[in-house]
Amino acid sequence: MKKILLLATVLLAVMSTAAQAGREFLVDADWLSEHIDDDNLVVLEVRYHPHRYFTVGHIPGAVQVQRFKDLGDNMANPIMRMPSREKFQQTLRSWGINNDSTVVVYDDSSTALASRVYYLLDLFGFNMDQVKILQGGTIEWSAFEEMTKEPTQVKAGNVTLKPMNQNKVIEWTDVYDDVVSRRDPSVFLLDARPHDMYTGEVIRHSILGGHIPGASNIVSLEGTESQKWISEQDLADMYKQIPKDSTVYAYCHDGFRMSLAYVQLKSLGYKDVRLYNGGWSHWGNRLTLPTVEGEKPYAGDYDL
Repeated sequence: MKKILLLATVLLAVMSTAAQAGREFLVDADWLSEHIDDDNLVVLEVRYHPHRYFTVGHIPGAVQVQRFKDLGDNMANPIMRMPSREKFQQTLRSWGINNDSTVVVYDDSSTALASRVYYLLDLFGFNMDQVKILQGGTIEWSAFEEMTKEPTQVKAGNVTLKPMNQNKVIEWTDVYDDVVSRRDPSVFLLDARPHDMYTGEVIRHSILGGHIPGASNIVSLEGTESQKWISEQDLADMYKQIPKDSTVYAYCHDGFRMSLAYVQLKSLGYKDVRLYNGGWSHWGNRLTLPTVEGEKPYAGDYDL
């Protein structure tokens, strides 16, 4: 009997793990069209250029998300550090979100912006079974359905968030200690930015160019094509250099590309993925923190 109970426990654990991975959160325009009138559905649009919510239009009923103001700490430096629980909860309530809401997020940026919303909801303990990301974003919807330029008015919600999950976020001191200094082999430092910014050929959003010593470059947006995710196998191949049992520290410029990497990795079954609070906009603007230029994770003094 004990063996049967033990086997049942193991099977449940495996099933639970399988349920947490995969792409069930990705939905298409047909799914949204079928559910758009559901009473508890909240649709969020987060565009690269927020004014296009009004000038180009949005999905009927969609609430505007202003990507910088709504998804970061407005008073911090840089501004895309994680918002406080209280501030983000207030923002979610202004969008009409309740504890039982089904939230669908879409963007016009290959789900990178939508992924920031997804990550923040996960960071603060929202039920992620209720969160969906629209594949194809504005392009997919507008190809078959009408858009509107009328702002959406919603009744304030009453969602209650949990404290920030400290196992999903890291500070610069964690990176400096675990990767730059101790070179902990269990930690994989992921730079999700474009490759020319990783090498230092292009400098943007910072004073310094290059990357954090020890970082490997996997461009998260290369996991998308025509506003949609590439196949699960191709995505797995893209991240194959990262051992499944690693603790992954990810960063980008300001929080969007690393959030996309977070969602991609979680979909592939990676269990421990953490985002650098502030990213390269933080590290690359601190003149005393070390950087490396070129193709290799370590170079110069840091290659010894």
